[in-house]
Amino acid sequence: MPRALWKGAIAFGLVHVPVELYPAEERKGFSFSMLDKRDFSPVGFRRYSKKSGKEVPWNDVVKGYEYEKGQYVVLSDEDFRRADATAAKTIDIETFVPASAIPPPYYETPYYLAPLKGGEKVYALLRETLKATGRVGVAQFVLRTTKHLAMVAPAGKVLVLNTLRYQDELRNLSGLDLPADGAKAAGLTARELDLAKKLIDDLAADWKPAEFRDTYHEDVMKRIREKIKRGQTHEITAPETEHAPARGAEVIDLAALLQKSLGRDGGAARKAGGKAARPRAAATKRAAAKVVRRRKVA
Repeated sequence: MPRALWKGAIAFGLVHVPVELYPAEERKGFSFSMLDKRDFSPVGFRRYSKKSGKEVPWNDVVKGYEYEKGQYVVLSDEDFRRADATAAKTIDIETFVPASAIPPPYYETPYYLAPLKGGEKVYALLRETLKATGRVGVAQFVLRTTKHLAMVAPAGKVLVLNTLRYQDELRNLSGLDLPADGAKAAGLTARELDLAKKLIDDLAADWKPAEFRDTYHEDVMKRIREKIKRGQTHEITAPETEHAPARGAEVIDLAALLQKSLGRDGGAARKAGGKAARPRAAATKRAAAKVVRRRKVA
């Protein structure tokens, strides 16, 4: 586990739980170097003074807020702490809501909360009470130099803090062309709904995160090894020509497509823990995407 990002306390009512905050996310990515395509030499970046043109060491870099053109006030970490000393050290739970009450667009980044020495019992009290009530805590706190809305929830033995977006950080839906709300208004028939529900039931299973892997990282590494093996390390691969789908394609009967999807094997294997589920789900997604495209161009 990496070092703690933050130390403080969870507060609800007069109860304080001393905790440390750890990153729960470990992104699998690549570290690429920027190259000059003319000779493939590395491209560097430097911090320099716009006044002298000389490079500035990290130790001499400070944060400044421009309050007038060319005039700055310098702020240190202590200034940010003093701006709201309580929020900088406390995850202040303001309310408790049902776990299902927070819509998916609000979720941002997960963190683990671990008790500090002496806080184990009150940590367990909060965790077990949240489990028993089916609720999560909604809090605000400051991490580094930013105030966050957050949710505190139990996940097995650990309390998880998930930062949330504030409502004004979410864009409204006015620019999206969406189907009308409600089955009847969207033009769906009772048969289509019934078949879709059956298909979802057929593909339903328990949540098993270990069954899902980010294979894109492996695919890119395979592509890198292929280019090395073929001696194409300095070859810039040109994009393939994409063929647009034909305009005015025939609209497929949605009910017939759903019925056909139900007839494919694999649902039973998924429920039994077999391996047929993923290809089937992928095929269903591709078929559904075709229907959407054909409806758009019709």
